[in-house]
Amino acid sequence: MTQLRLAPTAPGARILGLGSSQPDNVVTNDDLAQRIDTNDEWIRERVGIESRRIAEQGTLLVDMATEAGERAVKDAGLAPNEIDTVIVATCTMPTPIPNAAAQTADRIGIPAPGAFDLNAACAGFCFGLGAAADLVRGGSAKNVLVIGAEKLSDWLDWTDRSTAIIFADGAGAAVIGPAPDEASVGVGPLAWGSAGDMAQAIHVKPENNALFQEGQAVFRWATTKIAPVALRAIELAGLTPADIDVFVPHQANLRIVDAVAKRLRAKGARDDMVVADDIRHSGNTSSASIPLALDHMRADGRVRSGDTVLLVGFGAGLSYAGQVVVCP
Repeated sequence: MTQLRLAPTAPGARILGLGSSQPDNVVTNDDLAQRIDTNDEWIRERVGIESRRIAEQGTLLVDMATEAGERAVKDAGLAPNEIDTVIVATCTMPTPIPNAAAQTADRIGIPAPGAFDLNAACAGFCFGLGAAADLVRGGSAKNVLVIGAEKLSDWLDWTDRSTAIIFADGAGAAVIGPAPDEASVGVGPLAWGSAGDMAQAIHVKPENNALFQEGQAVFRWATTKIAPVALRAIELAGLTPADIDVFVPHQANLRIVDAVAKRLRAKGARDDMVVADDIRHSGNTSSASIPLALDHMRADGRVRSGDTVLLVGFGAGLSYAGQVVVCP
């Protein structure tokens, strides 16, 4: 029998750089109140959003993905030709073919990378990060650009108060590369799964191609099921809740974020654990929300290089995933 020669593997993977992109167009709650039956107080109380970014007509999802990806590659201190794989997590491409990843890579100037899209909706960035780390650890890739990018405004019924107040546009990215030694490992194992029996809780209506969400059902599911996923991710990383410096969950609803953080603290997470609240001014950007929040928090000094960060994504599918990372 022929003996296969396996590629030498790195001891682990780490995040080398971050980047993000949002449209310039800010839409406040008062702006929405002029179009639908709502008001600023109602929106803040129920989801915690004060404003969000909505792309102007003509802006493409790939435009935002490209800008975020370029910034992440630059932040990593790499040239585009040093990236060999591109993964774009998205659920809002206008058509499935061609994919976003190959187009984005070409715009950035990355020559002939492996390039594919990944659709796990709001958990997509965590799925992509896990895939990238495994590709690096397995020797199939050296430096992987992972982008979460969404243009949800294309998939909304702007007369539907239940969704129009929540979702927004943007992109966030990270570059994953090899860790030179055990002390430098920066991406932990992935705790993931799905609840296909609840698939219809979030779906696109075929009659108008508009996103529909059973808000109360998703809220109850997330506030009971996501904390155990977060705790499992911590366990897989060989840590305890007290080791977590920063918690960056998917920015779905500020009440969900606060409820999960409270359950983590009840299990031993520190009172001073920093919790992302980027939803206040970014809205729910699905797969982009975690990298957007992480990049914004780093810029604001709320997360620093070397911090131990817990990421947890959850959403349509229903899909969920979490992992512990070290901020670059």
